[in-house]
Amino acid sequence: MARMPLAQRRRHLTEAAIRAMARDGVPRTTTRSIAAEAGVSLSVFHYCFDSKQALLESVIETITEHYLAVVKEAILPRTTLRETVRAGFRAYWDHVRAHPAEHMLTYELTQYALREPGFEHLARRQHQLYCATYAQLLEQVCLDMETGLRVPVPVLARYLAAMTDGLTLNFLVLGDAAAAEAILDMVSDHVAGLVHDERPPPSSCSPALKPAQAAEVP
Repeated sequence: MARMPLAQRRRHLTEAAIRAMARDGVPRTTTRSIAAEAGVSLSVFHYCFDSKQALLESVIETITEHYLAVVKEAILPRTTLRETVRAGFRAYWDHVRAHPAEHMLTYELTQYALREPGFEHLARRQHQLYCATYAQLLEQVCLDMETGLRVPVPVLARYLAAMTDGLTLNFLVLGDAAAAEAILDMVSDHVAGLVHDERPPPSSCSPALKPAQAAEVP
């Protein structure tokens, strides 16, 4: 494999781990199989990640980055706030339907982390990251659309994270895309009803959290 910076090599191995885990499941994926998937030696893997916990944390963050990128691109200001919010949900849902195995992996990672002694903090970080991601997106919408929220950003962020997490699992189990779309329509209406038209003062919306700050979310 060509020489590359450490950060790039870690990203390459993380993407390989996501493919291997989505295909084979978390318990059956070994460091050796990840190295083989990435086309590198086992020594390169251990040079990049000093523990399985470090690898799984990178996997969780990278999967979130995958859909965060498409959602952020989709929530450019539309004619109405409702249309802007729905566009974000549509982008997320398109990602779910295009990459179901990757989203299924997120649930397996949660279960694995909760059952594996010493890994429990990874499950907490995973869900804190979801809330931080929604807080970041909500702050972006507040600023772009010049609106304020009637509820605190952390509260709405946690609500939306729980809703999409449950809805995604429901779709993966039942495969009812039409029902899922109807729910997203309803939630978009709900979010649009939680805003007021005036541009909020600086304290009205919490500052957007970066993924690296996710562990600080209560």
